Amino acid sequence: MTYQDLDPCTPVLVGVGEASERIGEPGYRRLSAVELAAEAAREALADSGADPAEVAAAVDTIAGVRQFEISAPGIPSPLGRSTNYPRSVAARVGAAPRRAILEVVGGQGPQHLVNELAAAIADGEARVALVFGAEAISTAQHLAKAEDKPDFSESVEGDLEDRGYGLKGLVSRQQAAHGLTDAPSQYALFDNARRARLGQTREEYAAGMGALFAPFTKVAAANPHAAAPVERTAEELVTLSEKNRFIAEPYTRYLVAREKVNQGAAVLLMSVAEARRLGVPGERWVFLHGHADLRERGLLERADLSGGPAAVLAVRHALEQAGIGADELAVIDLYSCFPIAVSAVCDGLGLPADGSRELTVTGGLPFFGGAGNNYSMHAIAETVRRLRAQPGAYGLVGANGGSLSKYSAGVYSTTPAPWRPDRSAALQAELDSRPGVEQAVQADGWGTIETYTVKHGRGGKRTGIVVGRLEADGRRFIATSDDERTLALLGTGEPIGRRVYVRSFGQGNRVAVDDALMDELFPPRPAVLRDDYEHVLVRRDGHVLEVTINRPDSRNSLHPPANDELDAVFDAFFADPDLWVAIITGAGDQAFSAGNDLLYSASGKPMWVPKNGFAGLTSRRNMTKPVIAAVNGFAMGGGFEIALACHLVVADETARFALSEVKVGLVAAAGGLVRLPRALPGKLATEMILTGRRLSAAEALEHGLVNRVTEPGQALAGARALAGEILGSSPTSVRASLQIMAETQGIADVVEAVTHPSPALDDLMVSEDVTEGLTAFAEKRPPRWRNR
Repeated sequence: MTYQDLDPCTPVLVGVGEASERIGEPGYRRLSAVELAAEAAREALADSGADPAEVAAAVDTIAGVRQFEISAPGIPSPLGRSTNYPRSVAARVGAAPRRAILEVVGGQGPQHLVNELAAAIADGEARVALVFGAEAISTAQHLAKAEDKPDFSESVEGDLEDRGYGLKGLVSRQQAAHGLTDAPSQYALFDNARRARLGQTREEYAAGMGALFAPFTKVAAANPHAAAPVERTAEELVTLSEKNRFIAEPYTRYLVAREKVNQGAAVLLMSVAEARRLGVPGERWVFLHGHADLRERGLLERADLSGGPAAVLAVRHALEQAGIGADELAVIDLYSCFPIAVSAVCDGLGLPADGSRELTVTGGLPFFGGAGNNYSMHAIAETVRRLRAQPGAYGLVGANGGSLSKYSAGVYSTTPAPWRPDRSAALQAELDSRPGVEQAVQADGWGTIETYTVKHGRGGKRTGIVVGRLEADGRRFIATSDDERTLALLGTGEPIGRRVYVRSFGQGNRVAVDDALMDELFPPRPAVLRDDYEHVLVRRDGHVLEVTINRPDSRNSLHPPANDELDAVFDAFFADPDLWVAIITGAGDQAFSAGNDLLYSASGKPMWVPKNGFAGLTSRRNMTKPVIAAVNGFAMGGGFEIALACHLVVADETARFALSEVKVGLVAAAGGLVRLPRALPGKLATEMILTGRRLSAAEALEHGLVNRVTEPGQALAGARALAGEILGSSPTSVRASLQIMAETQGIADVVEAVTHPSPALDDLMVSEDVTEGLTAFAEKRPPRWRNR
């Protein structure tokens, strides 16, 4: 195809630019991320070979790659930031685009935006697009506490297509509970799994990682924009030293992406028609011959943790579109945040990963710098320059986001080519159809290590993270350990395939070398009542246990220590044969419980609930003794969920019930979303859940949500009276009744539920209480229950 044959809407890359500065070096200007991006954008406009002002005026679409400081909720901006990053940059270069985009999180962003906006140009939805990104992380950290620190804050008007963080699927509650939220630990799981698949020793694999990355350092050393332009040997990269400590095994510091950078890059795309109109010389044109954007499922759901199927499939498809093989590529840049990000693609394409083939044009993220989500914009810029110097050659850019989660690929060449839509949607459907792995959220029993890492913190603290499979059913689990014997297993030889023992706790799953060590590390907690508690009051009155949440200053809200005490109290209640009924209430007359202690949550301290749920009740199984909630005042959020988990509820007239989680951006995940629709008419329950509507005691009684309503301040007395009535019945019968009710609750067919063979009924028929009840009836005397 010749230039004359091209459709006028064919997209072409016509300009690239980069900007950078290093602290302490001549010319350091303390530039903000906006200023770095603007400088790179100006260079891209000029690089087109046309009049920069005319080109800037023609830009109708701008897209900014999201900076780290706006990549997740709550990240501080010590020097301030723009309210509209894309338009801040546009204003500085003289552009007034009709459309401004702020991309989602992920290193795939630059290549994805090029793919997307090239398609928009081909479809006639855009004519000239400027894409850019920048980070000033190094400057922000360096000047955060300086007396003369600059202020990077600015408020900019104009429409913005803010696509949000895009974090869905990247981190799960299960990962967070086990400290698996940092990138080094997640990627270390992949590399260790790959090492085991290859059958290599730790030393062999470390040497391979060093050989892979040593050539990257050579490229970085020659790159004027590199953050760490130092050439290192393969051995130096993987040899432990004071400066090159372990981060997460098998990664030393030199193998990990470097985030402290001041770097910006930009790419200019336009249609062939606009390139001709603006006078962009043909020798500046670079065409996108192949492209793909794919996504992997969640980390713990993936069948194979030793590779990157989505990444390999994306690159393969881009090459197929271009009509070339990997061996025909003259230029390659593979995203290199960690070794596995490179080697996984090499494995899939048959590329050598021993340093014999250049796999980066910048120097890679650990050495050139991991410019936040924007690294691959630099790779695209340098690829374009190299291809212009080698007319007709092909170059590949592979951009990775998340934990081998999102991958965008592009194949470039100066050879004219028509725009070809990709098959990413069909390929994504194929990926999604592949079977995943079932997870064991609470894992108990023997298992086998599938992969692992050991995180190294400051001060010598080490934490082992294990991903394994349970022997009983093959479900995957994640667990942690800081025990020296278990860490020794993970730190020497080949742990993968070894048998270990795992046990679940409220804080997550823990792993040990065997069950004996687990019992030694976590001896069973005696199921007996203590003499005193810090957050709970306990009163024993014959066969009745009264439990009072004693945090009136925080409206009896619960935090982990309080939840743990309540869990222990109810363990003791259900284990004690002399306790037949329990009452739970709140101290004071203002609140039964305001639910989760939000101030404690906001403090940043670890949050967790016992395995048995909020207050030790909302997730507890086998509640075969009656628990009565004596609701005085407000039962809000988790406090209402406690009441819903109880068998019976007595409320005073001042009581108010509400699931208020939506008002603070949460959901009623401790049973409210399940129990309330089963306890109330569906429409009313939905209204309460979606609006936080409060229900009065009278309304709750009308709808059967509570059993009795008392005068103000008399909820506990009312609960005691109800407990007294229950004590007149056989505790064995009460227990059996509750058990059979629980067993049959999920059986839809009434006859099947009625005929359900329950062992509780069998046990009841041979109990002493049955004999006593019938005898007392015949003798016309009150029965003397023995609960056996």
